[in-house]
Amino acid sequence: MIINPATDPVWRNINLHTHTWRCHHAQGDVDAYCQKARERNLHLLGFSDHTPLPDGRWASIRMDMSHLEAYDLAIETARHQYAPLHILKGMECEFVPEFVNFYRETLLDERKFDYLVGGVHLFDCDGQWLYTSGGVQDAKTLRVYTDFFIAAMDSGLFRFMAHPDLFAGSWLHWDAQTQSCMRALLDAARSLEIPLEINANGLRQWPIQDGACRRQPYPWLPFWEMAAEFQIQVVVNADAHHPDEIHDGAVQRAFLMAESLLDQHSAFSWLEFFHASHGRSAVRRDGAENGRIPFQ
Repeated sequence: MIINPATDPVWRNINLHTHTWRCHHAQGDVDAYCQKARERNLHLLGFSDHTPLPDGRWASIRMDMSHLEAYDLAIETARHQYAPLHILKGMECEFVPEFVNFYRETLLDERKFDYLVGGVHLFDCDGQWLYTSGGVQDAKTLRVYTDFFIAAMDSGLFRFMAHPDLFAGSWLHWDAQTQSCMRALLDAARSLEIPLEINANGLRQWPIQDGACRRQPYPWLPFWEMAAEFQIQVVVNADAHHPDEIHDGAVQRAFLMAESLLDQHSAFSWLEFFHASHGRSAVRRDGAENGRIPFQ
């Protein structure tokens, strides 16, 4: 879908979740995504590939450290080539406390990344890292996931948190326990002023059976209905793994979901500032934003 800059609200003209071939499960490089964003009249395109990690863990689903320099250079080059499209340099990061200094000192301070995304694809449960999609299997792991997600928000590292409902691809119970955990998560997001993401990538995946119904793995409707009660800050993103996914049909469905559930002013007003500053002042380089203390 082509954006109409004169009539569409700012929050529809932005995508802050974009991958490249370097993560081993996406296609296309920076130029291809920028070209598609410009074709569709986006104002702001943020790249947030899966960050490399200093010890090389989970290497099959993220960038190699040897590709970091080229990724950085490709985005910096594109900033000049694709004006007036505003391009931001980011990373999607797992919350691993031992790598906080790498995120802050190497990515934010040394390389001047504009923002980091908290992507809790894995969480630490009693010393074992579990995948969020498939790893939340019982009341204990649901509570551990919730507490881990809240700790990631409280770290001060992340400008927003990706797909908080990723666990819903394998967790099918909107019961009292689930509601208690999600209320805690949403209350923390509101208190910490951390935006949560409606992630369109779940709308591109095969539906799952949930009782008598079939649904997409995420975004999970009961979660976002509850989120509307908390009036949290929100961003809708493509989570693009192919250039054609920039503002594709899945993103339009995510926009419609957001419009049907959320108060647009309270949900998206933070993006007015983010857009106006082009991300440059939205994240303090010490990782302490919105008055919060960085993770120690």
